[in-house]
Amino acid sequence: MRMDELVKFAPRPTGAGEMFQLLRDGQPRTRSDLATVTGQSRSTIAARVDLLLASGYIAPAGEASSTGGRPPATFAFNPAARVVLAVDLGATHSRLAVTDLAGRVLAEHGEPIAIGEGPDPVLERVVELGHRLLAASGRPLDDLVSVGVGLPGPVEHSTGRPINPPIMPGWDDADVPGLLGRRLHVPVLVDNDVNLMALGEHATQWSTVDDLLFVKVATGIGAGIISDGALRRGAQGAAGDIGHVAVPGGPELPCRCGNTGCLEAVASGPAIAAALRTLDVSADASGDVVALVRAGDLAASRLVREAGRHIGEVLAACVSVLNPSVIVIGGHVAESGEHLIAGIREVVYRRSLPLATQHLRIVASRTGAAAGVRGASAMAAEHVLSAAAIDALIT
Repeated sequence: MRMDELVKFAPRPTGAGEMFQLLRDGQPRTRSDLATVTGQSRSTIAARVDLLLASGYIAPAGEASSTGGRPPATFAFNPAARVVLAVDLGATHSRLAVTDLAGRVLAEHGEPIAIGEGPDPVLERVVELGHRLLAASGRPLDDLVSVGVGLPGPVEHSTGRPINPPIMPGWDDADVPGLLGRRLHVPVLVDNDVNLMALGEHATQWSTVDDLLFVKVATGIGAGIISDGALRRGAQGAAGDIGHVAVPGGPELPCRCGNTGCLEAVASGPAIAAALRTLDVSADASGDVVALVRAGDLAASRLVREAGRHIGEVLAACVSVLNPSVIVIGGHVAESGEHLIAGIREVVYRRSLPLATQHLRIVASRTGAAAGVRGASAMAAEHVLSAAAIDALIT
């Protein structure tokens, strides 16, 4: 963006933290540039630049072109100043990464887990892997400033505690931030895994889109909502729990939540696998369904497309309520190819109003399995880079 455009559209920062937000795009700027944008005196700008330089969060970035005399020095965001640990925990998988403050992965590791083993052994392994990844990235523990964690169940975001998670026995009301924070000695942010997948997909692939719905189809089904450019969690963090919405006209199959006919009970990976077993096709989990579709199994392909139609029935209502411009389909079952998305598109475009769908795109996730860990990184970095956090750091 040109400097005249920045002056026109940028809010007038009132503190060092807000001024720092202007530098987070990584573009080098001079003290004069910052004075022009903020309307603040050069002495105020110089003092704040010195404080930010001392923190390490900005760094010299060379010299600007001179119009006569000595070229002015420029400054830019220094994402390598500190690192965060991003943790994506699923029902049967874990993925961890150490990233810089701009989300660049420095070291990464994934391995199978059993979330049902409970918080103590799972989080103990997270701590162990976190130390290992810091060592692999060449960064000391003192460089770690925050941790972001995604969990496969409902999370009260204000406390970071799972609330009655159906596939996480032993995790209800577990103090995940406390358990990890006491071992890693930094703030720990926790959210539902689908929210973090939405954040990751939005930050890395759709940053110019203000209204996006991310739908994960795997062992469970859930959605992350980006509205007006920000993640929306709802009053208790339960927004987007579409897996337990009843499918209109769908089969009345029992759901693990205690109700019948929920979307998750009829269209998740395990639900499709169960339907295949009634046809004498061997399938136990989402991975088996994906493998069968990729191998050209007609029954599996048909059932995945039918699952897409059921998901489309629920998403059609979401489109009417939220009016997203992009719906991103992710999760393990989405790796089966176009059958799932074709079923979703078929129903959403037929059932939703033309005004809501005339520019709507329904697409497969571009970040795939990395979406959750990218979102966890973005959440953890934002916690230390917000205007309030920077002000607290330098004062």
